[in-house]
Amino acid sequence: MNNNERPGRRLGARLAASGLGVATLLAACSAPESTQQERDALARSLIEQKKTTSDGTSTATSADGYKVDLAKRISQVNFTQVYVERPQALLRSVIVIKYIVDGEGRLVASEILRSNRDKAAEASAMGSLKSASPFPKPPPALLRNGRIELSESWLFNNDGRFQLRSVALAQMGE
Repeated sequence: MNNNERPGRRLGARLAASGLGVATLLAACSAPESTQQERDALARSLIEQKKTTSDGTSTATSADGYKVDLAKRISQVNFTQVYVERPQALLRSVIVIKYIVDGEGRLVASEILRSNRDKAAEASAMGSLKSASPFPKPPPALLRNGRIELSESWLFNNDGRFQLRSVALAQMGE
């Protein structure tokens, strides 16, 4: 293959890829937009009740499983702020919060680890975390010094609603 053929092939590949992207974009634009009531009803139906023992202890067997339980709890309590469809390809904001839960399921500390400085999204993420406490008690096997430290990513769409990465659907374009 000589060097004169490469630019043409690259251009052809780029045009094919951009045509596919345009087709995907047009297909997404033609999908009917759901109403807020439909989204709220879908949120309620998708967010299952966490499984716990009779004393409120999570039945999760791993830190990741417990993190999913907490993500479901946060989503359940804040269902009107949760985006239940696939998140848009380019998110408005991603907020990562590290938080600590004690053996009784109480939120004892939280801090923002990553942000794009979107103060409204930061406040929404922190508020949703705090409003969902107390959480199911963590299983004793997951505790270190009577606590468990976790981190979670809040994925914000342009409309201000979010999904939590632990329970989120794949983004559009993935």
